[in-house]
Amino acid sequence: MHLATPSNASVFLRNGGMLARLSDVMAIAGGAFIATHTHSFDGGAGYDSALVAFAMLLALMICPSLGMYEINRRQLFWRCVCLPILVWLSVLAGACALVVVLHRSYQLDWEWIGEWACLSAAGVVGGRLAAHAFCLRIAGLDAETRAVAMVGTADYCKGLIRKVDATSESVYRVSAVFDTGPEAEAPGIGVPTFRDRIAFASYIRNLHIAELWLALPLSEEQTMLDFIELFRNDLINIRFIPDVSALVPFDSGMADLDGTSAINLVASPIAAHSLLGKEIFDRFFALCAVCALSPVLMLIALVVKLTSRGPVFFKQRRKGANGKIFHIYKFRSMRVHAEAAGVVKQATRNDPRVTRVGAFLRRTSLDELPQFLNVLRGEMSVVGPRPHAIEHDKLYQDIVDGYIHRYRIKPGITGWAQVNGFRGETDRIEKMQGRVAHDLYYLSNWSFWLDMRIVLATIFKGLIHRNAY
Repeated sequence: MHLATPSNASVFLRNGGMLARLSDVMAIAGGAFIATHTHSFDGGAGYDSALVAFAMLLALMICPSLGMYEINRRQLFWRCVCLPILVWLSVLAGACALVVVLHRSYQLDWEWIGEWACLSAAGVVGGRLAAHAFCLRIAGLDAETRAVAMVGTADYCKGLIRKVDATSESVYRVSAVFDTGPEAEAPGIGVPTFRDRIAFASYIRNLHIAELWLALPLSEEQTMLDFIELFRNDLINIRFIPDVSALVPFDSGMADLDGTSAINLVASPIAAHSLLGKEIFDRFFALCAVCALSPVLMLIALVVKLTSRGPVFFKQRRKGANGKIFHIYKFRSMRVHAEAAGVVKQATRNDPRVTRVGAFLRRTSLDELPQFLNVLRGEMSVVGPRPHAIEHDKLYQDIVDGYIHRYRIKPGITGWAQVNGFRGETDRIEKMQGRVAHDLYYLSNWSFWLDMRIVLATIFKGLIHRNAY
């Protein structure tokens, strides 16, 4: 659940992200301009508008996906100094490489580029520090942390404490918990925990804790009234954080519906702005993959065509994001055959329908390579839940809890379930339950770095698997 922050803080933090974007663009262009007017050129290329434009474009594409435009009060030296410099140097190297590839006769002036790199690095860091300082000051997040006490079950309170600690803009620190759950089941929370209300109230008063959060289910109305009565003569803020964990498939969050706040009970856990960064990465990665693998793709297509009769590609209807139907592409690995209406039979070990070439393609996952075309078409993602045949969707969505939520984002070429061994035939319901559990974990814990981890795991250990046949 999203935790309350000072009034209008989120607005200032979003504006801070826009300030950081603007300062990056100005620092890159301004650094190039100053370097040009302070550097004497001896036949070199000098200031080149295309190189500067590529650098600005790459910065605006890469920085959001790395979370660099998020304004927060933690790890300031890393976020405002180290990371911006590393990314700027990477962006500059990428822009130089791009210009050289597109215009091979272009001669880079390394001395001028060095001056530009230093000036723009200073500008990027300075702009980032200024944006953070201004927005944190205006939003009131530069103040000292505020101690709070919490009432709720140990499990739910422990999850909220983790969320407070992980929330970069949070000014709160949980100092005490009153556990309303069964004593035998209480896990360690890491902060003083009480079951006696009088002792709890005394602790709050002695430490001058000015805020109390009631993290309780809606059914615990009497408990809420009891604590409100307990602190009726204290100047303490009491806030209600509904415990809806029994109702929701994902960790719930708040939604702003034209000024009215609502709790997400069933909704995508990945924000739309995060999906935009994921989309940019997908298209760029898929384009690079298709260009780099084009000789391999053509060779596989030729081998498939020469070794068995039928089309090179196998197409099948699958569900994409929000249940939208699309045709997935694979290299054909089976002999052409007719399926019974409404039935799709999964490949099994030593399946007679699989060709000799097809067996190799399936075992090495090379038959999946044409799905980069689906990514370029915007139908799939590089990383995400693997799409199943529509007939299998109809079968499993009624018997596997949470199955349908796999389609809240685009399906992927690879996924968290696949790199953890859940591949191939799902001949037992337990296999599908395990696959879906991993997909839901991915949705709840998505980050750009988790995608990178899955991509690397797929490259180094996920291409060949004993369950792929």
